[in-house]
Formats: sequence, C-alpha cells, structure tokens
Amino acid sequence: MLVLDLVLALRREIPGLDTRKLHVLLQQPLAESGIKLGRDKLHQLLQAHDLLRQPRQMPRTTNSAHSLRKYPNLLVDRPITAPRQVWVSDITYLCIGLGFGYLSLITDAYSKLIMGYCLHPLLTTEGAVKALDMALGHGEIDQELIHYSDRGSQYCSFHYSQKLRQAGIAISMTEDDDPYENAIAERVNGILKIDFRLNRAFRTFEEAQRAVEASITNYNHLRPHMSCGYSTPAAAHASTQPLQQLWKPKVYPSRKALLPEKRAVANYIPLL
Repeated sequence: MLVLDLVLALRREIPGLDTRKLHVLLQQPLAESGIKLGRDKLHQLLQAHDLLRQPRQMPRTTNSAHSLRKYPNLLVDRPITAPRQVWVSDITYLCIGLGFGYLSLITDAYSKLIMGYCLHPLLTTEGAVKALDMALGHGEIDQELIHYSDRGSQYCSFHYSQKLRQAGIAISMTEDDDPYENAIAERVNGILKIDFRLNRAFRTFEEAQRAVEASITNYNHLRPHMSCGYSTPAAAHASTQPLQQLWKPKVYPSRKALLPEKRAVANYIPLL
C-alpha cells in the first residue's frame, strides 16, 4: 500500500515522526498520486498497522524525597566571575536499547568546561562518584570551590558528600526541584543531546559510551560558546583574561524571596 510504504520510508529517516508531521510530509507525494487522506484517517491507518509512535516513559533522574541531609544554596546573589569557583553537577539519561543509561556531568560554571563525567547503567551514587573522581583528578582545587547540584539522593549520599568535604569543597544545593535553579547544568545537558546527537537511541552501552567520550571531547575543545566570548570551554578555562560577557554573569537569586510573577526573571537559562 502506497501510504504505508511512504510512512515506513519516512520513519527510516526520522524514527520519531508523529502523525501530525507525517501527514504534512505525505501531502505532496499523495497528491501527486491522486490520493486524498486526512489526518484522522492517517491516524486510524497507523493504528490499524501498529505504526503509531509509542510514547517512551522518561526516567526521573532526581529523587529529593529522601531523609538524607540537604545543604543550603550558597550561590544566592553570588556572581561567578572566574573558573574554579563553582562546579555544577547534574544527571541526564540516554536511550540505550530498550532501557536507559545515566550520564553524570560536572561542569565549571564559568568556563563551561566539563570537568568530569560518567555514563552508568544504573541511577545510583556510583556514577556520580566516578564523575566526581574524574573532576578531582584535574587537581585544580587551589582556592575556595563550591559544588552545586540538585538535592537528588546521589548528591546527598554520605559517600559523595564525604568526598567533597575531604577535598575541601563547599557543598551547595538548589532550594527545590525546579530545574531552572540548576540552569547551567541543564543547558549543558541540552547541548550534548541536541548539538552532539546524544538524544538518539543507542543499540548498546558500549556504543553510547564511545559517543559520550567523543562528544565531550569535541564539546570541550571544538565548540565555541557565546557565554565564553566565542571561545571553547577549554580555552576559556585556561585563559587568565576576563571573558567577554554578552550579558550579566549568572547569579542564583533566592526563589523563595521572589514573587511568583517575578520568578520568570530567575528562570533565565544562559545561552551557550
């Protein structure tokens, strides 16, 4: 059947196409064949042949409903003006086979250099600790350094917080579960997934691991950032000169002190 053949051909190129976009793309080839097909009819056809896009359940990577110690936000109204002042951490997921892998990232908040990372098959503390060990391996803690994260159980765990204290790093956390409070880390997640195509489905964990390693290397050394004066994160991190700022440096205001209608101002994700 011509319609199904066209659908399958499109899905081979863009696997995630939903019914609405399929209908748009099918208009011209179907018209050329003299076939009229509405969107509802297309939906019924896809449903009858089990071709509807199945929504994938997205994993929740932050669980703050725990009894572990949570730390205050030390970055409230504190500008970040140089590298090695603040590390921001977060965990995102990658689609691997029929499941997920969990990518822990630690990024310098000023230079946007990814200092440590670990792709782990389980959403446990182990992946976050391995990313922290990689970041600590750079040996750059020669001044007051703050580690900033959400209040997930991985970051609140005794093992993780003990490593930070032993390294002399101050612990700072978001005030609630709003991802905008950790905007820099969330933006880095988005860049890796969109610009470096880590949002695709990987067949194996090893394939995903290779993609992560290549993407982070290219992110750190090849991709220029607007927030770094169009320098790469690696160059910005090594520079002794102030970066050209196209906007005010990121400041973390206390969301509890803001009126609801003004919280949108705090929900600013810097362009990278």
